[in-house]
Amino acid sequence: MNSLIIAIWLMLPAYLPNNFAVLFGGGRPLDLGRSFPDGRRILGDGKTFRGTIMGVLAGTGLGLILDSIASSRPDLGLPGFGSGYELILVLVGLSLGAMAGDVVASFFKRRMGMKRGESLFLVDQLDFVVGSWALTLLLAPQWFSENFTSEIIFIVLIVTPLLHRATNIIGYKIKAKKEPW
Repeated sequence: MNSLIIAIWLMLPAYLPNNFAVLFGGGRPLDLGRSFPDGRRILGDGKTFRGTIMGVLAGTGLGLILDSIASSRPDLGLPGFGSGYELILVLVGLSLGAMAGDVVASFFKRRMGMKRGESLFLVDQLDFVVGSWALTLLLAPQWFSENFTSEIIFIVLIVTPLLHRATNIIGYKIKAKKEPW
């Protein structure tokens, strides 16, 4: 199987959550409107409970579908996402980790005085990747090391910023996002 296809396949449960958070977010912010001692909001209004929950559910749900496809069609050569309890750990790691990576980046962007929607080159494109990998590595280290080889990691780091840019432009054009980045 083509390594590019495998890389994207493995990352789909991490790629989807932030898109769902944008589409179905809103409501109470994760920081509850509070400010950090520096006087700036901890995260801002863009990080909400509903968006985070919807993102994690979407990524986990997609992962279950992908795992079912991989299991029922071994001829495709696509990797699964674990079995039993490990499956849930992997999918939560990928989807919740993606959301957490984005939240951590928002925290630091607020500390830098950046406003909601301001772009921070490469951080905005890869924060969710780092978060998804970190949490998945913590929760399911064997599955992670078996699937995220150095080749797959390299491909993800190259392809993700391009995919991120393309999906953000689409989101902007359909008026789901306020900025095209």
